[in-house]
Amino acid sequence: MRLFLSIRPYCSVADLTGDEKHDTWIFCLSVLLSSTIVYNSLGVIDNTALEKLHYVTELTENIRVKAEVGQHEESSADFMRVFPSFVWAVRDFTLELKMGNKQITSDEYLESALTLKSGSSPQTEQYNLPRRCLRHFFAVRKCFVLPRPASTQNMRRMEELTEKELDSEFLEQANTFCHYIFDSADPKTVTGGRTITGTALGNLAEVYVEAIRSGKVPCLENAVVSLAKIQNVRAVEQALQFYMAEMLSIAQLPMCPEELSDIHTVTEKKAIDVFIIMSFNDNDQIYQQELMGKMYDEYQQICQQNQEESVQQCEAILCEVFDTLEESVVDGSYLRPGGYRQYKDTLTQLTNDYRARTHSQIMSEEVLSKFLKAKEDIGNMILGADQSLSAAEQEKEVQRLKNEILEQRQRGLEEQNCLQEQAFKDMQRTHKEHVNQTISQMEREQERMRRDNQRVLEAKLREKDALLQNGLQEQASQMQRQIDRLKSEMHKEEESKPSAVSRIMDGIGAAAELILPGFVSRGLSAVSKWFK
Repeated sequence: MRLFLSIRPYCSVADLTGDEKHDTWIFCLSVLLSSTIVYNSLGVIDNTALEKLHYVTELTENIRVKAEVGQHEESSADFMRVFPSFVWAVRDFTLELKMGNKQITSDEYLESALTLKSGSSPQTEQYNLPRRCLRHFFAVRKCFVLPRPASTQNMRRMEELTEKELDSEFLEQANTFCHYIFDSADPKTVTGGRTITGTALGNLAEVYVEAIRSGKVPCLENAVVSLAKIQNVRAVEQALQFYMAEMLSIAQLPMCPEELSDIHTVTEKKAIDVFIIMSFNDNDQIYQQELMGKMYDEYQQICQQNQEESVQQCEAILCEVFDTLEESVVDGSYLRPGGYRQYKDTLTQLTNDYRARTHSQIMSEEVLSKFLKAKEDIGNMILGADQSLSAAEQEKEVQRLKNEILEQRQRGLEEQNCLQEQAFKDMQRTHKEHVNQTISQMEREQERMRRDNQRVLEAKLREKDALLQNGLQEQASQMQRQIDRLKSEMHKEEESKPSAVSRIMDGIGAAAELILPGFVSRGLSAVSKWFK
């Protein structure tokens, strides 16, 4: 989500209410919510123009980055990481961009206007204060100077002018300005390099406005915590809804477990994408683990429904196939000498017919197992009534019937084991997918943090050079200490990466253990080793 806001001196709210504090809060909200802030003024950048930008001197009083400062006060680096780029657009600019006899750029013009004076008098401090704040809070500073868009005569009818009637230099500068804003504005991020989406930005604005309304100082760290609760609950809901809708629309039950598993895998990955995009600051993967459990429950219900649908279809086919056998049993056709052999041959043939028609059904052997078990007594009754068989032959047939039923029961169990194995594979893939997605998200955020830190570091180095050039040795030494502290923080962040990855795997692995205790533990340890 890219957001840039344009601020003019003397905001309209203050004009209406006469309360300058409103101007300050509007400026603070603009800084808190935007990724690029555009301040536009008329004429030139001089001391008067900078004094009008007094809001910048009150930022540290009205904005906090950390909830608890601790031993060290918040440094300018803390603000620089989360503050937007600052663009000063000077309208109706009439000066020539020169310093002495040397042509300068508009950016050099701005930096020249922000040059600090040496000395410690109250007048010097008042002169330096807005300049120091702009230099210390905004790592990226740009300036654009735009001449008057038209002649004085034409300015009186600006609403009627076409673009061709506007001054060519003005159009050129305006296009340069617009291209920079739209091409260079970064996505809005908060502490930790986390990118803000449109929905999150609306929630963040509400959090800040509520803090201001209640008389508190807006705190970025507290806002991140509040925003995380709002965003993550919604992220779980929407990701789960997406998963359920996709599965119901694609999965045509009953179907083989492998096909259903493939659909689940693709849909789950998309659902995790939905969660990752919407989620915010879920450092301990609490909400992701919740989503993991809920999606697994939904998938288990779909698998159960798939089995039930298969059972119904198998039972319907079984009734159809064995209908003639049932009729013959009822009318006593097999209760005669030689009837048992006929019954056995018919049962074998119909069993083969049933398997041929249900070979793609996942519950076919289980349904057949229950059917043959139910027919055991009928088979024994027909066997006992067949006087053409000797006692030894009948005893042998009784044992054979038991063995066939046991073999069929084993087939049914193997069928169920295959389903359990598929569930285990699904859980392994789920674990890998959640870990992969989370690590990818973490790497993106860390890369963003690295870029933010590098941007701040480069700004500090430039500032130190500028201080040295102006003979401000003491301030340059202070800046060097800030640079050394920032480098140390960056080094610690790099060292913390392996432990963060390990924490992610442990958290998601623990969630998987809760979902399938015991059954998946043997595989998850191997998965964790593989990721490590």
